[in-house]
Amino acid sequence: MRTFGTYIVELLAANGVELVFGIPGVHTVELYRGLQNAGLRHITSRHEQGAGFMADGYARVSGKPGVCFIISGPGLTNIATAMGQAYCDSIPMLVISSVSAVGAMGSGAGHLHELPDQRQLMRQVSAFSHTVLHMDEFELALARAFAIFASARPRPVHIEIPVDLLGCDSTSLGIARHLETPAAPGVAMEAAAAATELLTNAARPVIVAGGGAKRASVPIRRLAEALDAPVLMTVNGRGILPPGHALAVPIIPARAPALELLSKSDVILAIGTEIGPTDFKNKLLERTNFPGKLIRIDLDAEQAMRGMSPDLAIVADATEAAEQISMLIAPSDVGGSGKARAAAARAAMAAVVTPKEKACLHLLAALRHGAKNTIIVGDSNQPVYAGCTAFGTDEPGRFFCSATGYGTLGYALPAAIGAKLAAPDRPVICVIGDGGLQFTLPEMATASEIGCPIIMIVWRNNGYGEIKRHMENAGVEPIGVDLFTPDFQKLAQAFDWHGEVLAGADAVEERLAAARMRGKPSLIEIVEASYV
Repeated sequence: MRTFGTYIVELLAANGVELVFGIPGVHTVELYRGLQNAGLRHITSRHEQGAGFMADGYARVSGKPGVCFIISGPGLTNIATAMGQAYCDSIPMLVISSVSAVGAMGSGAGHLHELPDQRQLMRQVSAFSHTVLHMDEFELALARAFAIFASARPRPVHIEIPVDLLGCDSTSLGIARHLETPAAPGVAMEAAAAATELLTNAARPVIVAGGGAKRASVPIRRLAEALDAPVLMTVNGRGILPPGHALAVPIIPARAPALELLSKSDVILAIGTEIGPTDFKNKLLERTNFPGKLIRIDLDAEQAMRGMSPDLAIVADATEAAEQISMLIAPSDVGGSGKARAAAARAAMAAVVTPKEKACLHLLAALRHGAKNTIIVGDSNQPVYAGCTAFGTDEPGRFFCSATGYGTLGYALPAAIGAKLAAPDRPVICVIGDGGLQFTLPEMATASEIGCPIIMIVWRNNGYGEIKRHMENAGVEPIGVDLFTPDFQKLAQAFDWHGEVLAGADAVEERLAAARMRGKPSLIEIVEASYV
């Protein structure tokens, strides 16, 4: 007999899934029956939140959905935070969970792992949540999920299966097959022509590129060069133009130099960005602060009309839209001031960074330059905040973090594990604070168990340094921010990691080179007081 749980695994494999993250439980054992025969690798996290963050990091680097097997009840409440982060950053994630048996769901009788309504919880952090009550529903639910991942705004999807259904005979379902997905929406020629007219008549155009445009870097570069338009990159859009490009502006839009660039432009082309408050100051969302025209390109029709209403909205795939518009614009249409405006914005930003931000940017630059194609995964901490402010990367997806949008702590360690699994031949560096690390510290064991040689930079200030600063600036006596800090070197030894303390800024690249040669996870502790 082939159980329904085995069929689910076979269907995932038939649709390109290679890895599954999770923690086996009594309600999901049938999902594990067919894993080995289907050729899927399972990564056991130490907490379901860690599994979700690993799936997130894997998805960002591979471009494929991160898949998780999660038990009902506490498994779902544990992974909800990771799903919330992925939801806010538009990351494809598939969470397959168990649920109480048919007839027992929501009974209140006290069944193991029972919640009154799991789907109601999951709806808050997913594109949709579906309960499979009949085996033949699963293929359709999975097709819906992969359609969203391929052609709409890619957010987490939750599919739950009653525990009694997982063990049923699924022979009647036939052979698992590959599911065809629709193409992402294209741009109408009329819309492309309207955008082209606005852009070619602009004297001071600016392109704002967000995370939704990170796979459109080639046509965006071509478009920017044809228009001589600065490209202002949000945090998730960094690398769409490399730091050395004359039109690159890797500055968070909330800072004054970026706001000035935007407010003095006559046309903004916003591609794949929410224009959200964590990247932009709220005042920019008021059109009175921006007298120019706004063109928005987004996969999500609703998002195209949120935050800042456009003069022209185009619902389309970022790559196709940028390609279509760039084909209609000749370099002879160029106004000629873009490179100077981009340089002025970068110079203005360099003039206002604080000494601490400068030190943190120096650290991130050392991580970037240490080896080709390095991926930096950030948590919410001071070096990463500085990176969000003004750090550029050579390619999209080389720097990502949890410090914007949902803004969870503890993200970077498990997300770096997922990133390394997606790109085993590329160096992956996690940058995390001593406070944030304690949220997901047990995932160090996962890295050792699977032989995942990431490098973890631990920024130690013995507490929640940024929150303490905010308290002090607000005239609030700091409470709850000065933490007991464990001995991370002993923890590194306990988890079979290499551990060391960096005493100053000069030896970073040398220590990174040594860490890359070890072939095992490395923890490099940086004491803020000795570095800044």
